[in-house]
Amino acid sequence: MKIAISGKGGVGKTTFAANFAQWLSNKKITVLAVDADPDASLGTVLGISDEVLANLKPIVDMKELIEERMGGSGTYYPLNPNVDDILDDYSIPLGDLRFFRMGNIKGGGTSCYCKENSFLRALVNSLILGEKDTVILDMGAGIEQLTRGTALGVDVLVIVTEPSRVSVQTVKVIQQLAGELGIPRVVVVGNKVRNSKDEKFLRDHIPSEQLVGIIPYSDELLEMSLNTGCVELPGGSLGVELNTIYQRIVDEGR
Repeated sequence: MKIAISGKGGVGKTTFAANFAQWLSNKKITVLAVDADPDASLGTVLGISDEVLANLKPIVDMKELIEERMGGSGTYYPLNPNVDDILDDYSIPLGDLRFFRMGNIKGGGTSCYCKENSFLRALVNSLILGEKDTVILDMGAGIEQLTRGTALGVDVLVIVTEPSRVSVQTVKVIQQLAGELGIPRVVVVGNKVRNSKDEKFLRDHIPSEQLVGIIPYSDELLEMSLNTGCVELPGGSLGVELNTIYQRIVDEGR
């Protein structure tokens, strides 16, 4: 199963992605946690040390590797380079979970980045279409990566939102783009909900069939975003709610 996590910046999508990946791993499911966010914070939340992360160069920045797979530095290059072995060579094992850092795709108004774009698209497609177990793809904040098509091939797109008009508007834009990309299932998770007013706001703006769960504001989850050790899933009522949400997302992808 291939699951992409998206949403406006600051809504807690990376913490959600890390917890989701750990939840799957705890069920003895082999998980590939892919950091596709230019901010590159998924590895930190998963508990990978700064020293290890500092030595893990993003794939898109590996000029020699890209040149090798793209056929040198000439004008012409393959649109579908061979990237099948890169997963094993450049991922970090964490038990049943493996971490992989892709890096950023250069945006508009910059120098030509065509080879890197083509290489990274091929890599994403290889991960998404070839992984036998579960891929959790932590997307960059907002809509930029969806417009580049990096979410093509996923089974479920999860949009994390907080109870604000700006965040909900981002949800609507992402949903529209996801529809244009042909993503089969798009669901929404409400996060950082402080009270019944916040919950009502989300339920008023997001159809019930799309809203798979609401996560209350939690200092425990906030601490996880600053985590320097291994991810430990919350207990109590919060843990029950997260378990329900994760199971619903898995069920949506079947």
